[in-house]
Amino acid sequence: MSWRASLGARPDADAGGVWFRVWAPDWTCVEVVLEGPGARPRAIALEKHPDGTFGGLVPGLGAGARYRYRVDGLGPFPDPASRYQPEGVHGPSRVVDPDAFAWTDASWRGVDPAELILYELHVGTFSPEGTFEGATRLLPRVAELGATAIELMPLADFPGRRNWGYDGVDLFAPARCYGTPDDLRRLVDEAHRLGLAVLLDVVYNHLGPDGNYLAQFSPSYFSSRHKTPWGPAINLDGPRSAMVRAFFIENALCWLHEYHMDGLRLDATHYLFDEGPRPFLAELAATSRRSVPDRPVHLIAEDPRNLAAMVRTESEGGWGLDALWSDDFHHELRRYLAGDCEGAFRDFRGLVADLVRTINRGWLFTGEFSTYRGYHRGTDPAGLAPRRFVFYIQNHDRIGNRALGERLNHQVDPATYRAATALLLTTAATPLLFMGQEWASGAPFLFFTDHDEGLGRLVREGRRHEFRHFAAFTDPAQRDRIPDCQAESTFLACKLDWSGRDREPHRSTLRLYQALIHLRRTEPALRSSRPGSFEATALDDDSLHLRRDAEDGGSSLQVVVRLRGAGTVSLGSLPDAAGRRWEVVLTTEDPPFAPDPSPPRVDLAGPAPILDFDRPGAILLRKHPDPGLGGEIP
Repeated sequence: MSWRASLGARPDADAGGVWFRVWAPDWTCVEVVLEGPGARPRAIALEKHPDGTFGGLVPGLGAGARYRYRVDGLGPFPDPASRYQPEGVHGPSRVVDPDAFAWTDASWRGVDPAELILYELHVGTFSPEGTFEGATRLLPRVAELGATAIELMPLADFPGRRNWGYDGVDLFAPARCYGTPDDLRRLVDEAHRLGLAVLLDVVYNHLGPDGNYLAQFSPSYFSSRHKTPWGPAINLDGPRSAMVRAFFIENALCWLHEYHMDGLRLDATHYLFDEGPRPFLAELAATSRRSVPDRPVHLIAEDPRNLAAMVRTESEGGWGLDALWSDDFHHELRRYLAGDCEGAFRDFRGLVADLVRTINRGWLFTGEFSTYRGYHRGTDPAGLAPRRFVFYIQNHDRIGNRALGERLNHQVDPATYRAATALLLTTAATPLLFMGQEWASGAPFLFFTDHDEGLGRLVREGRRHEFRHFAAFTDPAQRDRIPDCQAESTFLACKLDWSGRDREPHRSTLRLYQALIHLRRTEPALRSSRPGSFEATALDDDSLHLRRDAEDGGSSLQVVVRLRGAGTVSLGSLPDAAGRRWEVVLTTEDPPFAPDPSPPRVDLAGPAPILDFDRPGAILLRKHPDPGLGGEIP
């Protein structure tokens, strides 16, 4: 890869030193202050350039040198483009040579967007060690599951020893509590060896409050007009915004090149306020793809506005992103299954008919008024490939933003959980799993931080205050039950217990996930991702049917999901149901997948299949194109 960073500290063996460059347009003098154990700091003035950057070569330095910047005598401050903060976000930056790592992935060509099966993980709680090395050790289990990509929650260094990552302040520096930059490179290298792409969750809508030194170099990093829930928005459309945009795009390129990442998940992009002629995200997408032409770059946004333009090409008037998280699928399903009706769930009715509409369109809201958000939400997604929508039954937000961090499997019975799993993994959308979901982990995923005492108290109180309007927490005594986000015990409770995979009912659940993912990757009908190759239909108030067609006109896969209670459904009302040869592929209640199996009874002898459920479950049927006689399968 020929890309070369323009910001930060770059070792140059040929020049015999390190190049430094930082943007500080409001100052007249910027010095790089070199620090070392047992030595007095040494300050070297950098040359100011017309674009407001200061830079220069400091001879005699190399990787490992520690430094900070002093601006007109103030500071010293860490480098905004620091590659490593080994002593924390307030300490000196360390020079890193990204070219020194011995990569083994030269033959890696990435994962096709249509093949993505995302596995989201938090490095600190994924393994017992909570490190890059610990995560690397467990990657074979993710590969054995059948996922094709891991999605790392944010890694930009943050204050303290534990954090979700959305309080990051050193955007170019992997969090030192997880390991070194080369430890992260080893993780990516091993993932590629196992056939796993690696996506990184990045936060460009705000920086954390502690250790955020960007404004010390220029207040122009932040908007004077736009606000976010966390403070001033990033300046993407005001005076001097061109250099701010370049800073964040360089950050994206840093992860793609210096760490061989395969893509980015862009956090809360509705808080990237940009009234300029070209959307920042369109510029980021185009630049990223030009810079990495030899493999797919997956750019996925979290955005509740349901804007189809975000995933249309620029030639179609869009922004050129690959996919959007679809909260609508999660919210409608969870409202139905668990009865959630507060907060964002107020907008959803919990109806199978609405769930079917969401599956067919990619999202539910296409311009309707949102009571929760107070505006008309969504646009028409007609014509978009289903892979443009990321579906999930849980993710870090949808678990961790609950007061007690409950997973879906904590709220519904195992049979219902298996049925929801089958629905997720047989839709045509891009599926996302959250770590431990594949074995119905018992660990919660709670909100946790490690701020200093003053800020930590405010965060703890604010966290509990957020839930004051929820029925379960109107009583202050009940709000006190919400785990203390600052306590180490809260963080430790979230660590996955991998030994649980080997015990029932978790072992059976894992087998179901592996079987469904294997089918998704090998069954022609489940591999098709074109518009029109699938359709969901409500069979009754508690059951739905999903048709998946193969590209070559071969056998289709028919999925019948019973989400609540017992019941009998017939497929006779479906088009082309009669006169075909049917066979059962699997049910979620088969012995390998349920410790107490109770498979639905399937009658294929009549003109159309009749399915009799004793409890929630899903059946996968293969419908062959040539007419033939069916037979009853007991």
